[in-house]
Amino acid sequence: MAHESEKSLLDQHKEKHFTAGEIVRDIIIGVSDGLTVPFALAAGLSGANASSSIILTAGIAEVAAGAISMGLGGYLAAKSESDHYMRELKREEEEIIAVPDTEAAEIAEILSQYGIQPHEYAPVVNALRKNPQAWLDFMMKFELGLEKPDPRRALQSAFTIAIAYILGGFVPLIPYMVIPIARKAVVASVLVTILALLIFGYAKGHFTGNRPFRSAFQTALIGAVASAAAFGLAKAVQG
Repeated sequence: MAHESEKSLLDQHKEKHFTAGEIVRDIIIGVSDGLTVPFALAAGLSGANASSSIILTAGIAEVAAGAISMGLGGYLAAKSESDHYMRELKREEEEIIAVPDTEAAEIAEILSQYGIQPHEYAPVVNALRKNPQAWLDFMMKFELGLEKPDPRRALQSAFTIAIAYILGGFVPLIPYMVIPIARKAVVASVLVTILALLIFGYAKGHFTGNRPFRSAFQTALIGAVASAAAFGLAKAVQG
């Protein structure tokens, strides 16, 4: 009974760990692109002397298209991971049936890499051979390094990335909603977006285990370079 309770706790901890990591990754992807791409687009259109209303219309259209595109990309990536896992699972099932001795030797080789001696891992190999499902799970995790994907992962990834992109994308567009003169709105957009990039970069560094202040500076620098390049290109084309 105690063993089952411990296993349940470990499974819950493992599921929360991986789910949290995947969600954080999706949020980072969505917000990062959401802040940068509409920001650069708005700056570029400002450089071409477009009005705030035109910039806002184009920006909203880009946010909508970008959210759909990014969400679809996230869905396809997660679906590809799931399909790859199922292909490898089927292949391992066939190998366990067709060449069990070879697969058992692979278990022994894997365990020996951890410094476990033959007389220590022999009972483990025999125990796994008697339990085909456990044997299959072991080979998937330790031979191929694959974890069983959550069947909800593809849709969850799509929605998370899309929503994060929308939230990030509207930040640089807010000034254009309240300031009708584009050359003034772009200054406010730059200030607001750089601040958002600094905050986002700091949070990203904190959650990913990197140095937060360095992450904040790098994220803001990338956004600033992208918008400056777009603004400069628009001016050059116009001129």
